[in-house]
Amino acid sequence: MKKLFPIVAFIAVALISLTMAGFAYFATQEAARIKFEGTADDALNRIESRIDLHLSLLRSTQALFDARNGDITRGEFNAFFTALDIDDNFAGLRGIGFLRLAKTGDEAAVERDILHDHGSAHPIYPAATLQSWRTPIVLFEPLDTSNQSIIGFDMFSEPVRRAAIEKAMADDRQHASGLVQLGQGQGQEQTYPGFLVFVRLNVETAPDVINASRSSTAGFLYAAFRARDLFQVALSKAPLLPVNVEIYDGKPGADNLLFRSEAPPAEPLGGKLLARRDIVVAGQAWTILFRPTSAFSLPSSRAIPVMLGLFGLLLAGAIALVARYQERAYEAKSLLHEATEKSLLEKDLILQEMKHRIKNSITRVLAIARQTASQATDVKEFSASFSARLQAMAASQDMLTRSRWQKADLGDLLRIELGQVFGKELPEGILSGPEVLLDETTTQALGLTFHELATNALKYGEGSSSTSSLKGNWALKVDWMVEGRGRERTLVLNWREAGQKQLDAPAKTGFGTKLIDLNVTRELGGTIKRDFQAGGLKVEIRIPLTG
Repeated sequence: MKKLFPIVAFIAVALISLTMAGFAYFATQEAARIKFEGTADDALNRIESRIDLHLSLLRSTQALFDARNGDITRGEFNAFFTALDIDDNFAGLRGIGFLRLAKTGDEAAVERDILHDHGSAHPIYPAATLQSWRTPIVLFEPLDTSNQSIIGFDMFSEPVRRAAIEKAMADDRQHASGLVQLGQGQGQEQTYPGFLVFVRLNVETAPDVINASRSSTAGFLYAAFRARDLFQVALSKAPLLPVNVEIYDGKPGADNLLFRSEAPPAEPLGGKLLARRDIVVAGQAWTILFRPTSAFSLPSSRAIPVMLGLFGLLLAGAIALVARYQERAYEAKSLLHEATEKSLLEKDLILQEMKHRIKNSITRVLAIARQTASQATDVKEFSASFSARLQAMAASQDMLTRSRWQKADLGDLLRIELGQVFGKELPEGILSGPEVLLDETTTQALGLTFHELATNALKYGEGSSSTSSLKGNWALKVDWMVEGRGRERTLVLNWREAGQKQLDAPAKTGFGTKLIDLNVTRELGGTIKRDFQAGGLKVEIRIPLTG
C-alpha cells in the first residue's frame, strides 16, 4: 500500500485540480454566453426599434387617409411625404404607396383616376390575371424617375405580395409580406431584397362596381423597405456591436435570407456562441441569428482554466515526488537494515563454508598423499606425483575462486589442466565443444580426472612431455557435447589418444585409474568406458549435469 501512495496522491490531486479547471472552463464559457446573449439582445432591440419607427410612419399615413376619407391627391400625398424628411429620419424606407382595390374588369376606371392624378397614362399591368381583384399602385412617394414605372403595377398578381394583401383584407392590422425583390417594374433592371407592410383603408365600403367617385374608394397603404439599408442603419448606431447578424423570413435557409451583416463571424467562437431569436414583424415570423465577430471580447481569459489545470498537475506531481522520496528513504532504511542482517548472516555462512571446504580439501589431500605414497617407489617419485596432483587441485580451486565459487567453464578447465601437463600452449584443434558451466564439486572432480588422464597419456604415450609430441605422430583429441534438456542433461566427453603403440588393458589398476573412477562414478554419479585399440586409447565419460 505504501508503494501505491504516491500514485494515489497524484491521481487524487490531479483529479481535484482538473475538476476545478473544468468548472473554471465551464464558468468561462457560461460567462461568454451570457455576455453574448446580452449583446444579441441589444442588437435585437436596435432592429425592432428601427422597424417600429418605420411602421409608425405607416400608421401616421393611415391616419392621414382616414381623416380625409381616402380623398388624397398626388400633390397632397407628395407634400406629406416631403415633410417627413425620409432620407435623414427613415433610412431603409424605399417609399410609401397606395393600392386601389378594384374588381377584375374594372381597370378602365382606375386608369382614368391615374391619368387624372399623374397627367400621364399608366396602364395596369400585367394586363391579364386570373385573380378576382386588382390592386394597382396609384400613389407612391418618392416618385422619382426610377419609380415612375411602378405606377399601375398590380401587386395582387404576385403570389408573395398577394398573400400579405389577403391577410390585410381580414382586419385593420399591419401585415408584412415575405421576402420580395424590390424594383420589379417596367424597365427596372436592378432589384433589392426587402419586404412590404400592408394595411387596409375602407375595405368594409368597397363597392361591387368601382365608379369615379373618390368618396367610395377603398384600397391599401403599404411601405416598402430595403432590408440591407434598414438593418445596416439599425446596427450602425454607436457603439458598434461585435455581432454578425443573419435575418431570415421564416426558418433559416438560403432562399429566404433577408439580410447578412458584412462583418464575418469569428471562426473559433461562431460555432459555439450562437444566439437565435424568433420575432414577429407585422404578423410575419422572422428568425434572427447572432454570432460573435472577431471584435467580441471574452469576459475572462480562456488561459485561466488551462493555467489552473497545469498548476494542479504540477502540484500533484510535486506531492507525488515528495511522497515517492519519502517512500524511497524508508525503503533505503529498510534495505540497509536488511542488508546489514544479511551481511552478518552471509559472513557466518561463509565462515562455516570455508571450514567445510578446508576440511574437505585436507581430507582429499591426505587421501591423495596416502595413495600416492603407497604407489611410489621412492621419495622423489612420491614428491613429483604428489606435487602434480596438488597443482591440479589448486588449478580447479583457482578457477572457482575467480568465479566466486559459482561456475567454471569446462573448456577453460581442460586448457589449464592439460597445459600443466603438456605445456602452457596447446595446439589448435585439440579441444572442441560447446560452453558447459560446472559447479564446485564437478570442477574439482574433473580437474583431477583430466590431470590423471593427461599424466597417463604422457606416461604411456610416445614422445616427450612437451607439446611437440602432440604435433607429431601422437595426437590427443578431446571433444564434448550435452545431451538432453533441463534437469535431464548429460555431459558426454570423449578422450581420444591416437598414434600410440599397441595398447592393452593394464593387468593391475594403478592409483591414478582408481582416482579417475572414483571421481567419475562416486563423486559425480557418472560412467566411464575405456577402449584400448591398436592405434590408441578412447575414453568416454558421461556425467549428469545439475542446475
